[in-house]
Amino acid sequence: MSVLVSPSLLSANFLELGREIEMINRSEADWLHLDVMDGVFVPNISFGFPVLEAVSKVCNKPLDVHFMIVHPEFYIHQTARTGAMMMSVHYETCIHLHRVIQEIHAAGMKAGVTLNPSTPVSVLEDIIRDVDMVMLMSVNPGFGGQKFIENTIRKVQRLRRMITESGSNALIEVDGGVQQETAPRLVQAGTDVLVSGSYIFKAADPLAAIHGLKALGNSFAQSNCKTT
Repeated sequence: MSVLVSPSLLSANFLELGREIEMINRSEADWLHLDVMDGVFVPNISFGFPVLEAVSKVCNKPLDVHFMIVHPEFYIHQTARTGAMMMSVHYETCIHLHRVIQEIHAAGMKAGVTLNPSTPVSVLEDIIRDVDMVMLMSVNPGFGGQKFIENTIRKVQRLRRMITESGSNALIEVDGGVQQETAPRLVQAGTDVLVSGSYIFKAADPLAAIHGLKALGNSFAQSNCKTT
């Protein structure tokens, strides 16, 4: 499987959102990543359903929606109505995580579970076969442009072992500080999906930045296949 790239809209120019999405449509990006923040679970507020609905009408990439909010279970059906492909919720906010995953699937979406940097992957042992994706935060959630947390590499490796040993088909996505230096190491460790915001949207040539991440990721993914 080739490495997927999911540009994070949080780093886009919001005065030119239509133009930014047109660029994503022309690019080699696989998904578009959208961060919904409530100012409670994380210390920032981003955007809500009016933006999700507007983006879904003009974006031709699958929407990868990451909820950094309390009680994400209240918004499952509203998210499904936007046409979102993936709904990711934080382990730290869901008391009844298994039920939330079931409800996301019942609404017709894929279900992702996100872990904060300080949350160990071991908490997912009992549900890893039920999820479609695990997102590892490689920065503290709430703001873009942060420095990559190095322990994420070992965390990806541990999660990859868990997925393999359990027979799960879950993808591993990493969000935060993903750029040309960290992307190859993440892919070597077992990452399937690279979320990148500032590195793409602040680049002089965002299309080239996306192409570069795809090329870097796929070259290391192919070398991994040859050595396994």
